Amino acid sequence: ETLNMMLRGVSRTALRSGSASRSWQQRVRSMFIQTESTPNPDSLKFLPGKAVLADGTRDFRNLREAQVSPLARKLFQTDGVVGVYLASEFVTVSKENEADWLTLKPQIFASIMDFYATGDPVLSEGNDATIDSLVITDDDSEVVQMIKELLEMRIRPSVQEDGGDIVYKSFDDEDGIVWLQMQGSCAGCPSSSVTLKAGIENMLMHYIPEVREVRAIDMEEASQEGSHEPEIVPRPKYPPPPLGPAS
Repeated sequence: ETLNMMLRGVSRTALRSGSASRSWQQRVRSMFIQTESTPNPDSLKFLPGKAVLADGTRDFRNLREAQVSPLARKLFQTDGVVGVYLASEFVTVSKENEADWLTLKPQIFASIMDFYATGDPVLSEGNDATIDSLVITDDDSEVVQMIKELLEMRIRPSVQEDGGDIVYKSFDDEDGIVWLQMQGSCAGCPSSSVTLKAGIENMLMHYIPEVREVRAIDMEEASQEGSHEPEIVPRPKYPPPPLGPAS
């Protein structure tokens, strides 16, 4: 009888609120977010077990850019987060060098769970994922088609496995320079210059004689049309990798 009296005293509003709270808790509990390390100690892959982007990718390097993505915007609200990369099944979060993952990870977990509990789209309406730069078009020359095919088949799988991506920007057929942009965990990674020169450049030069060099455009240069003056890293000599099935 005491229980019945207590229940009668509970307002319908409170019951509705409690029901909504339980629904939110159930959705959160159903999530199991995994993390994977990357070659960049300042970047981690977060796999929410749910779709992130239906297709394409998006790379955000500051809160201003992240305004088009409720998820990225929420992650940037965590002190120490300096980059968010969205792919089909994972989110790569990059931090300041001084920040500690032990402190950041619980906050990032909470932000991801809170976002998915809302049911909001990852990208705001009218803001689509970035068009894949490695898709071959009718305007591409034969050399550019070969460059894109090698990048897609031999380079991109391992780069994405590490929580990043590679973007084709341009090819200068006069000096033989291929311009690329590294994203996600590969942006600012200590080993990215070695990957670029010893891996990507070496392979492209071996299989495509027209390619003489590969250079990277950083995020600031990518936002400035026509800016192609990054620091040139001396090219080490390595034997070319075999052209076989991607491992």
